[in-house]
Amino acid sequence: MKPYRVILYYNYTPIPDADTYREKHHLFCLENRLLGRIIVASEGLNGTVSGLAEDCERYMNWLENDPIFAGSNFDFKVEEHEEHTFAKLHVRVKEEIVNSDLPVDPRVRTGKHLEPADFKEMLKNDPDVVLVDMRSNYEHSIGKFKGAVTFDMETLRELPEHVQEIEHLKDKKIITYCTGGIKCEKASAYLIERGFENVYQLHGGIIKYGLEEGGEDFEGKCYVFDNRVKTEVNTVNPVIISKCHICKTDTEDMVNCANPECNEHLPICATCLLEMDGACSVACKNHPRKRPYNVRGYYSKQSDNYTPEFGFKSRKLTKSPLEQNA
Repeated sequence: MKPYRVILYYNYTPIPDADTYREKHHLFCLENRLLGRIIVASEGLNGTVSGLAEDCERYMNWLENDPIFAGSNFDFKVEEHEEHTFAKLHVRVKEEIVNSDLPVDPRVRTGKHLEPADFKEMLKNDPDVVLVDMRSNYEHSIGKFKGAVTFDMETLRELPEHVQEIEHLKDKKIITYCTGGIKCEKASAYLIERGFENVYQLHGGIIKYGLEEGGEDFEGKCYVFDNRVKTEVNTVNPVIISKCHICKTDTEDMVNCANPECNEHLPICATCLLEMDGACSVACKNHPRKRPYNVRGYYSKQSDNYTPEFGFKSRKLTKSPLEQNA
């Protein structure tokens, strides 16, 4: 068993004082050597963190026993890893726990939750089912469910611009899915608002389906928002669906262009990465600001002498947008 854990979770439970809670949450993560990204909002909590197994177990227990979340379910998705999958710790207050700008409240109405086993059964036996991917274009470019409808959108905010693409499917059973389930809470609610009647969502998302059902019929890899960039989901019938941006051969590698003024997120194979010195084109390879080739193709922001403690202290010196508007 690997020593580290990667936890993905969300919880739509109102947080009365988001800024005070943020301080408490950040301190707990510091004390327990956790790294990752956590978003706090008045509507709830959304996080992905990594840490040693015992530290992550302590963290999950702490969240579940917090009176703020009494009676709710975090439905943690937990994966093993050899090391931390994050380099930093960020705990931030925002307007929403997932950027959407959609005029819906998933606590009032949302698509019916399907557990992974029920999702798998429905896919195999119900001909009226249509899968709809609610992730960004760069995410589904390296992995998606077989036969799923995808949208060429960069964020969930663009969903209203693409709904007409599935208007003709209103008489079908629509199942939305995303990485961990959070986007589908609002996306499925929005489809209901737009007149879709039979709307479902894969509870726990792709990650939970992979952990519990082996990820059958998920093609490619699942894009994740940490240093891994992608993770294995399908252990039943895996295939590669992404093509190298340069040579068009099959590849599972997802990287950022080494030219910071491009920074395009693309599938590029290891051979082309080496030949192009980490760039996605000749122009980017010759760009004067091109970063030194990073074999992982992942470039974090420069942060001299950063520590999680420094991140907490520096937060004290600035105010969040919510505080500034108070």
